[in-house]
Amino acid sequence: MKWVQLKIGYQGMFVVDSIGRSGGLTLFWKENDQVELLGFSQNHIDVKVKMENGEAWRLTGLYGEPNRTLRRRTWDLLRNLARDSKLPWCIIGDVNNVVTAGDKVGGSKYLTALIDGFNEALLDAGVTNMALVGHQFTWERGRDTNNMMEVRLDRALTNTEWLSLFPMAKLYNIEGTSSDHSPILLVPQVVAHIHAPYRFKFENAWMMEPMCEVIVQDA
Repeated sequence: MKWVQLKIGYQGMFVVDSIGRSGGLTLFWKENDQVELLGFSQNHIDVKVKMENGEAWRLTGLYGEPNRTLRRRTWDLLRNLARDSKLPWCIIGDVNNVVTAGDKVGGSKYLTALIDGFNEALLDAGVTNMALVGHQFTWERGRDTNNMMEVRLDRALTNTEWLSLFPMAKLYNIEGTSSDHSPILLVPQVVAHIHAPYRFKFENAWMMEPMCEVIVQDA
Protein backbone atom coordinates (compact mmCIF):
# COMPACT_ATOMS: atom_id res chain seq x y z
CA MET A 1 0.00 0.00 0.00
CA LYS A 2 2.94 2.31 0.61
CA TRP A 3 4.01 1.70 -2.98
CA VAL A 4 0.50 2.60 -4.20
CA GLN A 5 0.54 5.76 -2.08
CA LEU A 6 3.81 6.86 -3.67
CA LYS A 7 2.52 6.08 -7.18
CA ILE A 8 -0.63 8.21 -6.79
CA GLY A 9 1.15 10.98 -4.89
CA TYR A 10 -1.19 11.15 -1.87
CA GLN A 11 0.15 12.31 1.52
CA GLY A 12 -2.35 10.55 3.79
CA MET A 13 -2.89 6.82 4.21
CA PHE A 14 -4.46 4.53 6.81
CA VAL A 15 -4.31 0.74 6.60
CA VAL A 16 -6.23 -1.99 8.41
CA ASP A 17 -4.03 -5.07 8.04
CA SER A 18 -5.34 -8.28 6.54
CA ILE A 19 -5.72 -11.44 8.58
CA GLY A 20 -3.76 -14.06 6.69
CA ARG A 21 -4.85 -13.83 3.06
CA SER A 22 -8.26 -12.31 3.78
CA GLY A 23 -9.51 -8.84 4.60
CA GLY A 24 -7.51 -5.64 4.71
CA LEU A 25 -8.66 -2.07 4.06
CA THR A 26 -6.87 1.08 2.93
CA LEU A 27 -7.93 4.72 2.78
CA PHE A 28 -5.84 7.31 0.90
CA TRP A 29 -6.27 11.07 0.98
CA LYS A 30 -4.51 13.85 -0.83
CA GLU A 31 -3.25 16.16 1.94
CA ASN A 32 -2.25 15.15 5.47
CA ASP A 33 -4.41 17.68 7.31
CA GLN A 34 -7.53 16.87 5.27
CA VAL A 35 -8.59 13.88 7.33
CA GLU A 36 -8.91 12.96 11.01
CA LEU A 37 -9.26 9.29 11.96
CA LEU A 38 -12.33 8.57 14.09
CA GLY A 39 -12.23 4.79 14.31
CA PHE A 40 -11.74 1.52 12.43
CA SER A 41 -12.29 -2.23 12.48
CA GLN A 42 -11.69 -5.15 10.11
CA ASN A 43 -14.78 -3.96 8.22
CA HIS A 44 -14.61 -0.16 8.23
CA ILE A 45 -12.50 3.00 8.36
CA ASP A 46 -14.24 6.05 9.82
CA VAL A 47 -12.83 9.57 9.32
CA LYS A 48 -13.73 13.25 9.52
CA VAL A 49 -13.06 15.17 6.31
CA LYS A 50 -12.15 18.85 6.67
CA MET A 51 -12.98 21.20 3.80
CA GLU A 52 -11.25 24.44 2.84
CA ASN A 53 -14.24 26.53 3.94
CA GLY A 54 -13.96 25.18 7.49
CA GLU A 55 -16.90 22.80 7.27
CA ALA A 56 -16.46 19.10 7.99
CA TRP A 57 -18.24 15.87 7.17
CA ARG A 58 -17.88 12.22 8.02
CA LEU A 59 -16.80 9.48 5.63
CA THR A 60 -17.00 5.77 6.45
CA GLY A 61 -15.43 3.26 4.09
CA LEU A 62 -17.32 0.01 4.63
CA TYR A 63 -16.80 -3.61 3.69
CA GLY A 64 -19.97 -5.49 4.61
CA GLU A 65 -19.93 -8.95 6.14
CA PRO A 66 -19.96 -11.41 3.19
CA ASN A 67 -21.26 -14.36 5.24
CA ARG A 68 -25.06 -14.28 5.15
CA THR A 69 -25.38 -15.89 8.56
CA LEU A 70 -23.26 -13.07 10.04
CA ARG A 71 -24.80 -10.21 8.05
CA ARG A 72 -26.31 -8.75 11.23
CA ARG A 73 -22.80 -7.66 12.23
CA THR A 74 -22.84 -5.07 9.44
CA TRP A 75 -26.32 -3.88 10.37
CA ASP A 76 -25.31 -3.44 14.02
CA LEU A 77 -22.10 -1.67 12.98
CA LEU A 78 -24.14 0.92 11.06
CA ARG A 79 -26.41 1.47 14.06
CA ASN A 80 -23.46 1.89 16.42
CA LEU A 81 -21.61 4.26 14.09
CA ALA A 82 -24.73 6.42 13.76
CA ARG A 83 -24.66 7.10 17.50
CA ASP A 84 -21.07 8.38 17.46
CA SER A 85 -21.50 11.65 15.54
CA LYS A 86 -24.04 14.15 14.20
CA LEU A 87 -21.84 15.29 11.31
CA PRO A 88 -23.03 15.10 7.69
CA TRP A 89 -22.31 11.45 6.92
CA CYS A 90 -21.53 9.35 3.86
CA ILE A 91 -20.85 5.60 3.90
CA ILE A 92 -19.35 4.06 0.77
CA GLY A 93 -17.98 0.69 -0.26
CA ASP A 94 -18.80 -2.94 -0.94
CA VAL A 95 -21.57 -3.26 1.63
CA ASN A 96 -22.52 -6.82 0.55
CA ASN A 97 -26.23 -6.04 0.92
CA VAL A 98 -29.05 -5.29 -1.48
CA VAL A 99 -31.84 -2.80 -0.86
CA THR A 100 -34.49 -4.36 -3.11
CA ALA A 101 -35.03 -7.67 -4.88
CA GLY A 102 -34.36 -5.79 -8.13
CA ASP A 103 -30.74 -5.29 -7.06
CA LYS A 104 -30.05 -8.85 -8.21
CA VAL A 105 -30.53 -10.54 -11.58
CA GLY A 106 -29.90 -14.25 -12.08
CA GLY A 107 -29.15 -16.98 -9.58
CA SER A 108 -31.35 -17.85 -6.63
CA LYS A 109 -33.80 -15.34 -5.19
CA TYR A 110 -32.31 -12.98 -2.59
CA LEU A 111 -33.67 -13.73 0.86
CA THR A 112 -36.39 -11.30 1.93
CA ALA A 113 -35.15 -11.43 5.53
CA LEU A 114 -31.74 -10.08 4.43
CA ILE A 115 -33.34 -7.24 2.46
CA ASP A 116 -35.65 -6.32 5.34
CA GLY A 117 -32.85 -6.52 7.90
CA PHE A 118 -30.61 -4.21 5.90
CA ASN A 119 -33.36 -1.66 5.27
CA GLU A 120 -34.23 -1.62 8.97
CA ALA A 121 -30.57 -0.92 9.77
CA LEU A 122 -30.50 1.96 7.26
CA LEU A 123 -33.63 3.42 8.84
CA ASP A 124 -32.16 3.12 12.35
CA ALA A 125 -28.89 4.71 11.20
CA GLY A 126 -30.72 7.57 9.46
CA VAL A 127 -29.13 7.01 6.05
CA THR A 128 -30.56 6.40 2.58
CA ASN A 129 -29.22 4.76 -0.55
CA MET A 130 -27.82 7.04 -3.30
CA ALA A 131 -28.97 6.50 -6.86
CA LEU A 132 -26.34 5.05 -9.19
CA VAL A 133 -25.58 6.67 -12.55
CA GLY A 134 -24.78 4.12 -15.24
CA HIS A 135 -25.14 0.35 -15.17
CA GLN A 136 -27.21 -0.60 -12.13
CA PHE A 137 -25.17 -3.64 -11.06
CA THR A 138 -21.65 -3.52 -9.63
CA TRP A 139 -20.74 -7.22 -9.29
CA GLU A 140 -21.06 -10.07 -11.75
CA ARG A 141 -20.34 -13.77 -12.11
CA GLY A 142 -20.56 -16.11 -15.10
CA ARG A 143 -20.39 -13.48 -17.86
CA ASP A 144 -21.37 -14.82 -21.31
CA THR A 145 -22.84 -17.98 -19.79
CA ASN A 146 -26.38 -19.13 -19.11
CA ASN A 147 -25.68 -18.80 -15.39
CA MET A 148 -24.68 -15.12 -15.41
CA MET A 149 -25.59 -13.25 -12.24
CA GLU A 150 -25.40 -9.52 -11.50
CA VAL A 151 -25.84 -7.83 -8.12
CA ARG A 152 -25.53 -4.29 -6.82
CA LEU A 153 -23.26 -4.79 -3.82
CA ASP A 154 -21.34 -1.50 -3.94
CA ARG A 155 -23.15 1.66 -2.91
CA ALA A 156 -23.08 4.98 -1.06
CA LEU A 157 -25.38 5.72 1.86
CA THR A 158 -25.93 9.28 3.14
CA ASN A 159 -27.86 11.16 5.80
CA THR A 160 -29.95 14.26 5.08
CA GLU A 161 -27.26 16.58 6.45
CA TRP A 162 -24.73 15.28 3.92
CA LEU A 163 -27.19 15.68 1.06
CA SER A 164 -27.85 19.25 2.20
CA LEU A 165 -24.10 19.91 2.11
CA PHE A 166 -23.74 18.32 -1.35
CA PRO A 167 -27.17 18.59 -3.01
CA MET A 168 -25.76 17.99 -6.50
CA ALA A 169 -23.65 14.94 -5.60
CA LYS A 170 -23.61 12.02 -8.04
CA LEU A 171 -22.52 8.39 -7.73
CA TYR A 172 -21.14 6.81 -10.91
CA ASN A 173 -20.58 3.19 -11.90
CA ILE A 174 -17.21 3.03 -13.68
CA GLU A 175 -17.42 -0.04 -15.89
CA GLY A 176 -14.81 -1.77 -18.02
CA THR A 177 -12.43 -3.29 -15.48
CA SER A 178 -11.17 -6.88 -15.38
CA SER A 179 -12.41 -7.32 -11.80
CA ASP A 180 -15.76 -8.90 -10.98
CA HIS A 181 -16.56 -5.61 -9.15
CA SER A 182 -17.06 -2.29 -10.92
CA PRO A 183 -15.42 0.69 -9.17
CA ILE A 184 -17.84 3.37 -8.03
CA LEU A 185 -16.98 7.08 -8.12
CA LEU A 186 -18.64 9.54 -5.75
CA VAL A 187 -18.49 13.17 -6.92
CA PRO A 188 -19.63 15.42 -4.05
CA GLN A 189 -19.70 18.46 -6.35
CA VAL A 190 -20.83 17.69 -9.87
CA VAL A 191 -18.08 18.46 -12.38
CA ALA A 192 -19.13 19.35 -15.90
CA HIS A 193 -18.75 16.65 -18.55
CA ILE A 194 -18.18 13.69 -16.19
CA HIS A 195 -19.43 10.58 -17.92
CA ALA A 196 -19.07 6.94 -17.09
CA PRO A 197 -16.93 5.26 -19.79
CA TYR A 198 -18.87 3.60 -22.60
CA ARG A 199 -18.01 1.32 -25.49
CA PHE A 200 -18.42 2.65 -29.04
CA LYS A 201 -21.00 0.64 -30.96
CA PHE A 202 -21.77 0.57 -34.69
CA GLU A 203 -24.51 -1.37 -36.44
CA ASN A 204 -22.82 -3.08 -39.41
CA ALA A 205 -26.16 -3.42 -41.20
CA TRP A 206 -25.94 0.28 -42.11
CA MET A 207 -23.12 -0.62 -44.52
CA MET A 208 -25.76 -2.39 -46.62
CA GLU A 209 -27.54 0.94 -47.24
CA PRO A 210 -26.36 2.51 -50.54
CA MET A 211 -26.90 6.07 -49.26
CA CYS A 212 -25.23 5.59 -45.86
CA GLU A 213 -21.75 6.72 -46.92
CA VAL A 214 -23.13 9.71 -48.83
CA ILE A 215 -25.20 10.88 -45.84
CA VAL A 216 -22.22 10.57 -43.48
CA GLN A 217 -19.97 12.52 -45.85
CA ASP A 218 -22.60 15.26 -46.29
CA ALA A 219 -23.00 15.57 -42.51
